[in-house]
Amino acid sequence: NGRWAQRQQLPRIEGHRMGVASVRRTVEECARLGIEQLTLYCLSSENWKRPKEEVRLLTELLFTTLESEALQLHENGIRLRVIGDLTPFGENIDRTVGEVQELTRDNERLNLTVAVNYGGRWDLVNACKTLIKATEENERSCSSDITESTVSQYLSTSDLPDPDLFIRRGGEISVSNFLLWQLAYSELYFTEVLWPEFDEDCLDDALTSYRGRQRRFGKTQR
Repeated sequence: NGRWAQRQQLPRIEGHRMGVASVRRTVEECARLGIEQLTLYCLSSENWKRPKEEVRLLTELLFTTLESEALQLHENGIRLRVIGDLTPFGENIDRTVGEVQELTRDNERLNLTVAVNYGGRWDLVNACKTLIKATEENERSCSSDITESTVSQYLSTSDLPDPDLFIRRGGEISVSNFLLWQLAYSELYFTEVLWPEFDEDCLDDALTSYRGRQRRFGKTQR
């Protein structure tokens, strides 16, 4: 978003505002196509390293957008979930997010997950802490009982399927600490398109690429 704004000789926050429009387009197109799960990485735990004013404006834009879009999401049958550490944002933000999640919790057309102040390593560390606590409380449990399935149950995405497709835009070729455990067998797609310019055609290109792949999950080719 910021790079797009700079190329347009605009303040970086304008790039983030245009990014919101791309979010709306992507959500609407996924719902139209019948895609059941969509996860958007809106604010990473590393974004706190950016200039304080940009972080403030970005978080303000993010949460006002969630609040303003809540009713429309609900009317369109979209369920909203937020994953990540909301502690730094205060009680008001936590309450707002809770209200939007409660409003949309029974919707089934599309499950929209928004990652806010999220990091894959944070997710794994948090899962380990919770798992250790649960193990200590159950005297019969031991390390041999811990499996991949057990760890998955303690992640913030425990009730979601692992992603089939991971889309990274803007010419970046990395996963940037996003859903590290969950992406183990995801198909990766990289595009030069910056997020504010990501539209329905760009999504279609990614889906077309995905459909042409054979997912073997470590097995031999069929």
